[in-house]
Amino acid sequence: MAMRIYNTLTKSKETFTPEVAGQVKIYVCGPTVYDFCHVGHARSVVVFDVVVRYLRAMGQAVTYVRNFTDVDDKIIKRANEVGMPASQLAEKFIAEFHRDMDALNVIRADVEPRVTEHIDDIIDIVNTLIEKKVAYLADGDVFFAVEAFADYGKLSGRKLDDMVAGSRIEVNASKRNPYDFVLWKAAKPGEPSWPSPWGDGRPGWHIECSAMSNRFLGETFDIHGGGKDLIFPHHENEIAQSEAAHGKTFARYWMHNGFVNINNEKMSKSLNNFLMIKDILKTYHPETVRLFLLSSHYRSPIDFSDQNLNESEKALNKIYALVKRFDEEHQIRIDDVAQSAAGPFWQAFCEAMDDDFNTAKGVGILFNLIKEANRLLDGAATSTKADVRQIFSDLKRMGGILGILQQPWQTFFETRTQSQLQEMTISPEAIDALIAERTAARKNKDWKRADEIRDQLQAAGIVLEDKADGTHWKVGT
Repeated sequence: MAMRIYNTLTKSKETFTPEVAGQVKIYVCGPTVYDFCHVGHARSVVVFDVVVRYLRAMGQAVTYVRNFTDVDDKIIKRANEVGMPASQLAEKFIAEFHRDMDALNVIRADVEPRVTEHIDDIIDIVNTLIEKKVAYLADGDVFFAVEAFADYGKLSGRKLDDMVAGSRIEVNASKRNPYDFVLWKAAKPGEPSWPSPWGDGRPGWHIECSAMSNRFLGETFDIHGGGKDLIFPHHENEIAQSEAAHGKTFARYWMHNGFVNINNEKMSKSLNNFLMIKDILKTYHPETVRLFLLSSHYRSPIDFSDQNLNESEKALNKIYALVKRFDEEHQIRIDDVAQSAAGPFWQAFCEAMDDDFNTAKGVGILFNLIKEANRLLDGAATSTKADVRQIFSDLKRMGGILGILQQPWQTFFETRTQSQLQEMTISPEAIDALIAERTAARKNKDWKRADEIRDQLQAAGIVLEDKADGTHWKVGT
């Protein structure tokens, strides 16, 4: 089955064919670093992390570029509020971004350019646009003339005439058209600035990505990604200025992930419901967050709620519980399993991923594997050691694409238990004392008291497991 991608530009699924066979060039818009990362940032980063992982697993040589916007109005404003240089603030939140994304098992992009490192590249493109008379100077600023680009609006589907007729954007007397956008901003007192042929200043937002993608991927590349909120005006403007400057197709396929809602409400500053990754990870395991983000198709909206995260947590527990069974019952450790020929579950998973990276369907296939594997281990179906290893090999491959199963099962359950112990209303010492009392009650055939103790512990979130070597307990359901 050929890989197909939904292209925002054409509003349809298309067979994906890289410009150069065997090589895929991807650019994804990264964060403006003035605050901690929220779950909306995480969704985009995790989605494209999986895209890159899968393409590489399919044998493609991927060059992945994701930028940092490290100079911007928001950065300058926040830096002034906290009383530190804008460059220092940006550096702080780049480090925080890496900390959060490393925790979420995100593989770092091959290139992570910063705007401030590419001022000369930006100036070169702006100069080209002025020479081609699709950009103009006005009061020290440089604007792109949208009417000079005939295809303006082709990504978002907006028509310029309709946009201007119903325009509610802020009026700027320096602009020839209300939708002309700034390429270079004249310097203002107290703001970072760089010299240019048009005077000191700094770049506008949209031109930055055009310059950085051109530097590392060339004038045309394969996939441009980002959140749906970037379609207009950011990505629309990137197309206009890049194609006007170079006279070539900018990006061949456009991918956009859907929004994140919080408890069925749109995540927005006005509602003060931005959830920061650093706070979410205090409650939920990083792989739980990843599994939640990938359990819906990337183009669909998702609803972040404790209920949905708890469901993902239970699902992740089932996955690690299977890994534990493989180890304890068959002495097969996931790290030791050699990658064998593709089994039926891996093949089905690949079919889902080839259909516009459908991780939602892929996760469903993973749980079909979990069900079948437990049937084999329970003896409900005949199996050989080779059957078990084949299933485990498929599971390992899927985990590698989804970015889960990245730690030993012992570590996973220990970490989870320690986290839950902090929330318990009963101490481990009290649990051990009750288990000892229950053991004595069972020895004396006082079944009523033994059941009472089991129920008491279960109400406190403690599960008992009676084994040949004694009674063990764990935190869970």
